[in-house]
This record gives sequence, C-alpha cells and structure tokens, in this order.
Amino acid sequence: MTETVTRAGYDAVASLYADLFRNSLDDLPLDRSLIIAFAEMVPAGGRVADLGCGPGHVTALLDTLGLDASGIDLSPAMISQARADNPHLRFEEGSMTALDLPDGGLAGALAWYSLIHMDPAQLPAVFAEFHRVLATGGLLLLAFQSTDGDEPDPFDHKVAPAYRWPIDRIADLGGQAGFTEVARLLRRPMHEHEHSPAGHILLRKR
Repeated sequence: MTETVTRAGYDAVASLYADLFRNSLDDLPLDRSLIIAFAEMVPAGGRVADLGCGPGHVTALLDTLGLDASGIDLSPAMISQARADNPHLRFEEGSMTALDLPDGGLAGALAWYSLIHMDPAQLPAVFAEFHRVLATGGLLLLAFQSTDGDEPDPFDHKVAPAYRWPIDRIADLGGQAGFTEVARLLRRPMHEHEHSPAGHILLRKR
C-alpha cells in the first residue's frame, strides 16, 4: 500500500516537482559537497545507481562528476521526466525493495531523500537490498529528513506519507545490514521550505 500511494503521489506532481528541485542543490553547499566527496571516493570505473532518483537532478550531478550513473524510481511519471531532462542518461522504473540489479554489481549507490517514504518496518529489508547490489567496499550515501528524537517521526510531506529518522537509527540499520559508517552530517534547516534537520550518512559495505 505504501508504494502504491507513493507512486501515485509522485506521478501526480512529476513536472512541478522537477521544476521545484532541478536546481535545489545550488543553495545547499554542505549537501552538494557530500555528493562530490562520494563521487571522489567511489571505486574508479564502477557503476553508481541513484535510488529513488525522481526527475534525475542528482543523477545528472553524479554524471557531471565523472560517474557511470543511472537512476531508478518508483514513479513512471518521474522516470519520464528524468529521461526528458537528461536524455543521455539511463533511467528505469523500479522499487528499492526489489532492485532489478545483479548481486555486487554497483560500486556506489545514493538514496537522496527517498528512504523517507518507506514504512519503518520495511527499512531492514531495504538495507539488505542495498547491501546485496553493492560490491564489497562499495559506498552508500543517504540523505533524509531527520529528528532529534529517538524514534521515526511521521510528518506531512504533502506528496506521500513520510518519516523523519534519527540519524543514529539509520546508522544502526546500516550496521545491522553489513555496512560500516564512514561519515555523517546533521545540519539545521537553511531555507524557509526546510522544516526539519537534514541527516546525511555515508556507509561502506563490509
């Protein structure tokens, strides 16, 4: 049910969402610097997947940073938008709960504010799927709305049901799935449209 609602929500706003977020990283230097660091640390020549890529703006950034990047998203309308905006890149419809990717085929994966729509009970399986598709030593970069509390906190996302996550809980889930934490950033809202701390964590597959 969660994926059905999320898919329908993003299908309905794909064009508007693309317009709103196409240049969103321009005014977020800390966030952008983490993506740049991720790109520099990914093993050379390896494939990278942007999981929950939306209209493909982060996938496009990864491409400009020299990575063999492609995008996967639950929403067909978002995939159509991503292909229209970035015709030179690969985008496919798919779910983070069952990625159509080979075991150990990725050098890196990024989930930029896409985990938030997963029901908390789903996240261990999603992390297991991330672990499956990454090669040993592969990197996983996550960004998400965070909370200073100890538990996942549902909030009004407007498009689809979503949760703020304590950064320690995300780190714990990664550790349980076979990842080692490399770095983290928890920053406070920088713009009027941000109403939550922003959590970022970089993990490496053991």
